[in-house]
Amino acid sequence: MKLILHGLTLAFSISLAFAADKAKPVSLFDGKTFNGWEGDTQKTWRIVDGAIVGGTLSERVPRNEFVATKRSYTNFVLRLKFKLVGTEGFVNGGVQIRSQRATNPPNEMIGYQADIGDGWWGALYDETRRNKVLTKPEAGVVEKILKRNDWNDYEIRCEGKRIRLSINGQQTIDYMEPDNSIPQHGLLGLQVHGGGKTEISYKDITIEELL
Repeated sequence: MKLILHGLTLAFSISLAFAADKAKPVSLFDGKTFNGWEGDTQKTWRIVDGAIVGGTLSERVPRNEFVATKRSYTNFVLRLKFKLVGTEGFVNGGVQIRSQRATNPPNEMIGYQADIGDGWWGALYDETRRNKVLTKPEAGVVEKILKRNDWNDYEIRCEGKRIRLSINGQQTIDYMEPDNSIPQHGLLGLQVHGGGKTEISYKDITIEELL
């Protein structure tokens, strides 16, 4: 009897240790290379001072571009810092979650996007799929805490069909997906939107996978 109880206790301890390890935040970007990521790293995306940078202020970004993880994720808390600057045109970016690469055009992604940019800060957009804002913050919520042309914190929490976004510690949306046909797993991606002289930077990218 003691042997059985000891075995159960040991198995429970191992299970708890595994769960704790799984929940530990892991860095997705080493600050130096694109290891674990794929995209147009020859022209659109580059690494500057420990950040992934897309676009340029010298010419308009011709089309949407994404650098994406090679791994898929389901339930998680994704944390990162972003900085958006621009001089003309549509200045915008975003963080793709639970997404897939499109085949036509191949540079696009399909899935949820935590949006970045005027009129879109902290909103949840459905990129390429439904092509609409699923939910957005109440007026004035983000403006109170946003640091323009500077680094801001984004936290993206995905648990089951529930998605919550926060910027600089302020929750912007709490969304529950009503459509059972929408996948709740997929790649992560970083976007620079086409149509503007835009430069967007992302750094300190970590993920905490949830059981």
